[in-house]
Amino acid sequence: MASPAFEEIVEDFEFLDDWEDRYRHVIEQGKAMDPLDEALKVPATKVDGCASQVWLHPKIENGVFRFDGDSDAMIVRGLIAVLRKLYNGLPVGEVLKVDARAEFGRLGLNDHLSAQRSNGLRAMIERIRLVAAENA
Repeated sequence: MASPAFEEIVEDFEFLDDWEDRYRHVIEQGKAMDPLDEALKVPATKVDGCASQVWLHPKIENGVFRFDGDSDAMIVRGLIAVLRKLYNGLPVGEVLKVDARAEFGRLGLNDHLSAQRSNGLRAMIERIRLVAAENA
């Protein structure tokens, strides 16, 4: 069910033996992402339930789901980048079919995120799913 871009991350993780390398890889994904325009960092795009500041800006064009995002925490910014690879470019109706928890489990991230980060990741996924459900 995962996109080709997400499958690339899965393949990258297979070559990274230890968690520290994987953690760095997630952070690098976030660093490579363009920052979210400051004008889009508003209460409507802010994700509640995250320990750090998180903004997600979804866009649906011609039935295709995309979102941009940002965070003040490097690891969370990396998680946003990974979520973008998981969801961006999917038909909006397919977004709800993605089992994000299982996909993140393939990366081993479920076992290595703190409880706060896991809650934040869950809040981001719920926001994505809510937007998709409203527009499916």
